[in-house]
Amino acid sequence: MSHTPGHSGGRGGSFLSEVKDAVTPRATLLVLGVLALQLLFIASYVGALHDPRPKDVPFGVVAPPAVADRTVSALAGLPGSPLDPRTVADADGARKQIENRDIDGALVVDPSGRTDTLLVASGGGTVLATTLEGLVAEVERSRDRAVRTVDVAPASARDFDGLSSFYLVVGWCVGGYLCASILAISAGARPANPRRAAIRLIVMALVSITGGLGGAVIVGPILGALPGSVVDLWGLGALITFAVGAATLALQGLFGTAGIGLAILLVVIAGNPSAGGAFPLPMLPPFWQAIGPALPPGAGTWAARSIAYFDANDVTESLLVLWAWAVAGTVVAMLASVLRRARREPELPPTRAG
Repeated sequence: MSHTPGHSGGRGGSFLSEVKDAVTPRATLLVLGVLALQLLFIASYVGALHDPRPKDVPFGVVAPPAVADRTVSALAGLPGSPLDPRTVADADGARKQIENRDIDGALVVDPSGRTDTLLVASGGGTVLATTLEGLVAEVERSRDRAVRTVDVAPASARDFDGLSSFYLVVGWCVGGYLCASILAISAGARPANPRRAAIRLIVMALVSITGGLGGAVIVGPILGALPGSVVDLWGLGALITFAVGAATLALQGLFGTAGIGLAILLVVIAGNPSAGGAFPLPMLPPFWQAIGPALPPGAGTWAARSIAYFDANDVTESLLVLWAWAVAGTVVAMLASVLRRARREPELPPTRAG
């Protein structure tokens, strides 16, 4: 009986050799990396979103001095410290601070009556506005007073729970790292030379401009989900997409295929649950509340809501964060390609006289 060349006659040896051929050390490392990302995804999303509670929400109080002090003390003394109350001179000042996103709500006390006014901004997050209503109503009942709510910056009727800004930003982020990943998969994770790295960045910029415009038009004129300037949202979308794409290209240049996993770790696993989308930042646990504004999804969500509902107020810090990611990603991606070329270039042989 003849034997097929290259195969052992014993079944055990044949199976083990097949396993060794099929599951290489590199594949094993990648599978372990995917498993780690899976578990981190669960831990991050459930950890951030399973028990949302307000903590030190910036909150204004408008009232005569003696009443203001008592009201601030009552609000500051709520169990768990959900509010960070401070006095504001008048109702117009409180409204302006909300519109500037300095505070998330304010209570205007009527000294001549028994009904006070709560100012909120559901455009900054419907869940937070509703939570503030419940907290203030509880305090007012304990003082035998009533409260009426005025929404200073209401969310669009077609923007359920104020989530459209978040989903828009998530879409732009997904476009950024998917485009960068496709460029890597199609032609190698690490660009062969600086020229190819520059070409990838140029392609990324063109995709970002197109995707930014498409997203702004879809949520604005087509669906009517978000108000605000289409041009401003277009610029924001282009910046977000390029920032994420450039960062992904930089990580690929440094770490190869594993860089895609690192990009997912930063943007999807750490960035999305900490972005303040489903629950605004003051309702997230301290860790996610701290990292959210420094990552593209969080910076982008804040800026998108500001553009849509707050006349583009308080976007400077978020835009600087996104620009930092874009510039750092571009610089690192180019430097990685330069270093790679330098390592690959053979040394010139010494010249001999004669």
